[in-house]
Amino acid sequence: MVANVKTALREFIKQETSAGIVLFLAAVAAMIAVNSALNPAYLAFVNIPVEIQFGALEIAKPLSLWINDGLMAIFFFLVGLEVKREIVEGQLSTLQQASLPVVAALGGMAIPAAIFVWINMGSPENLNGWAIPAATDIAFALGVLALLGKHAPLSLKILLLAIAIIDDIGAIIIIALFYTADVSATSLMLAGVGTVALIAMNRLGVVRVAPYILVGTFLWICVLKSGVHATLAGVIAALAIPLSAKDGSSPLKHLEHILHPWTAFLVLPIFAFANAGVSLAGIQVSDLMAPLAFGIAAGLVVGKQIGVFGFMLLAAKTGLVQRPEGVSWMQLYGLACLTGIGFTMSLFIGNLAFVDPAQIETVKLGVISGSLVSGVLGYCLLRFAPSPERKAQRHRRPN
Repeated sequence: MVANVKTALREFIKQETSAGIVLFLAAVAAMIAVNSALNPAYLAFVNIPVEIQFGALEIAKPLSLWINDGLMAIFFFLVGLEVKREIVEGQLSTLQQASLPVVAALGGMAIPAAIFVWINMGSPENLNGWAIPAATDIAFALGVLALLGKHAPLSLKILLLAIAIIDDIGAIIIIALFYTADVSATSLMLAGVGTVALIAMNRLGVVRVAPYILVGTFLWICVLKSGVHATLAGVIAALAIPLSAKDGSSPLKHLEHILHPWTAFLVLPIFAFANAGVSLAGIQVSDLMAPLAFGIAAGLVVGKQIGVFGFMLLAAKTGLVQRPEGVSWMQLYGLACLTGIGFTMSLFIGNLAFVDPAQIETVKLGVISGSLVSGVLGYCLLRFAPSPERKAQRHRRPN
């Protein structure tokens, strides 16, 4: 019995849809908790004070901020590993391979941000949230794509993964440049020392993971205290991990393999549970039409479609990129809709953009509604979109 349960659990974790399912359930659990008798317990949980102190060094935050600053650093560490691998030997390693996802991702960040700013021009207090609809949730988007089975060709999944990785790079740059508080020069100098140490270990051929984790933790503390968002330390540490060792092993791929299930099934669901709770008490249709919520939802639903698909179509018609083989334009349009599932990353940026609880609640409303519409629309389009491969099979059938 126990063995059967363990086998079933391993098989569930291997399924590409599983991470998206767990993430969805965590978000639903948060919604139920906030809108039921569990509300006081939920709020008490996310606001549990957690303090760590070593002599003069003290880090004291509520649990929700430990999740956003600490656990999400692990997620960004994994993102950094994936980015390095893809740039060195993956889908972003050559100009020809990278051109289409780069064009799509740039459009998918610029147009949603522009739509948000346009809608919120009359509400300057909301403009700091311009980057919220520019994000894509890779776990949710890939989960929806996996649900489609044979209706979604492998080349479509590879393209979505590449777009999401470039989108993550953009999010990292945006966080570093636009969502940084007052900077501590001393902490930044110490963070620089940690970064130099990581680079030195890489150059000296250090392949054991433990020293990188130790220095990476020091770097995280320094970045946290500097005023720059602490999750960036995860990306810096990841880029220092060697892709290959002299014995043929790959410390980077080994770490990626270990961290992926922990991130997909623990880190992101915990983040979703701590951040997706939206109180529905008194919410009316007019609340969805408020500039902040509407700007986010419109950016995710309309902006991603125009940005991702429009830029791909324009670049292909001008000869800058080529459409992937075996993929129709309708399938690419469905893919563009799926990139409008912002969820985790959009909520994350929303928490950086605003401190007013009312604005954060409105952000959640816009992100969840926009992501839901994008996911359903993308699934339906891809489920029924004609495929060049299926057309060819029909033509080959004997009369």
